[in-house]
Order: sequence, then structure tokens, then C-alpha cells
Amino acid sequence: MSLAAAPRIATAYPFATASRACGKRRLSGKSGKSGKSGKSAKLRKLAAGLLIGALCALGASGSALAAGPLDVRIGFVSPLSGDYANYGRDLENGVQLALDEANAQNLKIGEQTAHFELVPIDDRSDPRLGVQAAATLANQGVNAVVGHFNSGSAIPASRIYESAGIPMISPAATNPVITSQGFANTFMVIANDAQNAGIAGAWAVDVMKAKRVAIIDDRTAFGQGEADVFERAVREHGGNVVAREFAESIASDFGPQLAKIKAADADLLYFGGLAHQGAALVKQMKARSMSAQFVGGGGVANADFTHDAGAAAEGAMAWEYGRPLAQLPDGPRFEQAYKNRFGTDVLAYAPFGYDAAWAAIHAMVNAKSAKPEAYRSALKALAFDGVTGRIAFEPDGSLKNGASTLWQVKKGVWVPVTTRGG
Repeated sequence: MSLAAAPRIATAYPFATASRACGKRRLSGKSGKSGKSGKSAKLRKLAAGLLIGALCALGASGSALAAGPLDVRIGFVSPLSGDYANYGRDLENGVQLALDEANAQNLKIGEQTAHFELVPIDDRSDPRLGVQAAATLANQGVNAVVGHFNSGSAIPASRIYESAGIPMISPAATNPVITSQGFANTFMVIANDAQNAGIAGAWAVDVMKAKRVAIIDDRTAFGQGEADVFERAVREHGGNVVAREFAESIASDFGPQLAKIKAADADLLYFGGLAHQGAALVKQMKARSMSAQFVGGGGVANADFTHDAGAAAEGAMAWEYGRPLAQLPDGPRFEQAYKNRFGTDVLAYAPFGYDAAWAAIHAMVNAKSAKPEAYRSALKALAFDGVTGRIAFEPDGSLKNGASTLWQVKKGVWVPVTTRGG
């Protein structure tokens, strides 16, 4: 029998008919005829018996395939090398922990038990590499993407995912532009900068009573974005911005910027950037005997900052996304599970990576499909209690009721001061 004839045979002998024949199949050594016609009858019976047997086996194989595991591939893009690799690895661990737990639960998507696999790509926080990573994942046909870490990479990458019809769920990139492009496949499980930096600007004027505010940002889509929102909020609340400076994200010397800020007699300095530069900034402020209160944006309130800044970290403040894990119902369990699995403490955004992965998983389970076009509406309608709090999305994909927490270093440790929103 030729391969080309196989579809026609399968049509002529449906599996249901073949299955019934499996129980009745019997080959007889007696044909009731003699000569060539008898031999032909025997051959026909033998061929029919073999065909039915093959179809029975094929039908059983098809049933086994239908009941077998469904491989679900979750793409992940973040810096896994370079200056921000510690953040990227932290995020990756959070996503991997979610997938491990889902696999241990033998979750079903439709009639099949799902097996979730992480597909990580390193973009080194470089927008160019981020776009290449997005194209690679789109070409591979992953079922969902958790990423990217930084807004400069996430914004252009989101356009590729939109064209490919693959949902991107951001666990760390926070520029509001990400979800304001009118895309159907862009989601965030973390408060955006309009929420976090907006709260920070209002608090600086209304509660801290800052009279002369200075701002430095790192010129990235993230750092500059949150600094812009902070400045706007300060002005809207009647505050006075006396200096607006910037430094490249690889800069380590803030001497020129600090000289201008000190000359402007600022009493509060807001920094839009990440922990390693924030630590260098407070050390140089202390060396210049500056009394301005340091307030960081997202990505500053972590152990890297206190380690790098040393004694200069004392008293520093920073607004971070979300609520303190210790105050959330599932927070302590997550922290312990993370440490047990990876042998280290949570650095920053791992809980958001965990919730982003579970958002995709819940949507697929609810929709009974891992195909993006099938589960996208379930993702938009999703509402569940994650490690970081309630996860539900606005129509544009941003997080509903995002929270922000003000932290301060006391005796070398970040402690929460207040939480707003959420």
C-alpha cells in the first residue's frame, strides 16, 4: 500500500468501525473454495485482517497521543549577563519556580496534562538584542512570553509580539507606554511608573514637605520615564523643582550633577535608575556632605544597594512596586520556596515573574487551550490572588489597582514605611 493511499483507507475504515472489528476479527484457515479463487479469498481475508489490525493499533496510538502531555513553551527575555544579570536571574528564577509548581500539580489544559517549559533568552538590557529575542521567540511559536526586564527593550519588542499574536506579560518593565499602544497582547503584573513615580512625587510635596526638589535620571526609557512622571507630580502638587540632571546608565561619577544640585540647595534628590548607580550616588552625596534626602524609584530598594553603598545607605528612601512580601498572605511561603529551590534570597522582581507566569497558566487552563488566540480573552478577564497581590488587568493590559511601598534603610536594612494604592 502506498503512503498516498493511506488517507483514503483511513476514511473508508473509520477508527470506530475498526475498533468494533478488533473484537470480532478472526482469520480462518478454511476458505470453503479451492484453486485460485480459494487462494484469492484467503489472501483477501489475510489482507483485511492485517489492515484491521493495523488500524486498531493506529487507533490505540492516536488515543495515547491525545491523552499524552501537552508541551507548553513559555518564552522569557531578560538580562542574563552583563550589568543587570542579577535582576535577570532573579526574575528567571521566579518564572521557573511557577513552572515547576505547575508541572508538579499535573494541571490539565483541555483533556491533556500540560508540561511547561521555560525558553530563556538573554538580551543584556539592550533594546536591539531585545527585539532580536522577540523575533526568535515569535519564530519558535512560543505559547506566551514573560518579559522584558527593562522598558527600553520591552517597548519595541511588544510590537513584534503583537504582530505574532503572542501575549507578552511584563513582570518588571514599567513605562506606561508599554500598555498605551493599543495592543491586544501586552499585559503588566506590576504597577507602572505613572502609579509608582506619581505617588512618589505627591508624597514628596504633601507629606515630606520638600521645598526644593532635584532629579537625576539614567537616560533609559525606565529611569527617564519615572523621573518625568515624578517631576510632573511634584509640580502638580505645588512643589518646586530646582534642578533636573541626568547621567548615562553606565556612569559611576556624579560629580558634575551633584555640584549643581548642591549649589541649588536642594532638600530632596529623586533618582530614576537602578540600585548600583543609586548606591554610588549616595556615597558621593555623603562625601560632599550633602543633606538632601535621597529618594529612589523602582529597582533601588534591594540588598545590592545596601551592600554597595555601605554606611552611606543609612536613611536612604525608595519607592518600590507592590506591597512588602512579608505582609502578603502567600509572601512568606514564596520567599522560603524560592530560597529552598535556588539557595539564595529574593532580590527584587522574582515575585512578579512568578505571578506573570501563573497569569499565563491560569488563562490557558481556564480557556482549555494553550493557543494564544484561544486563551487571550481569558487572560484579559483573569482575576486571581498572586504572591504580589490581586492580579487583574485594565482594558489596556495594565495592572488594576497597582500598589507602591516607600522603604527606608534603617540600621543597614530596608524597612517599609508606608504603602499606597492597591
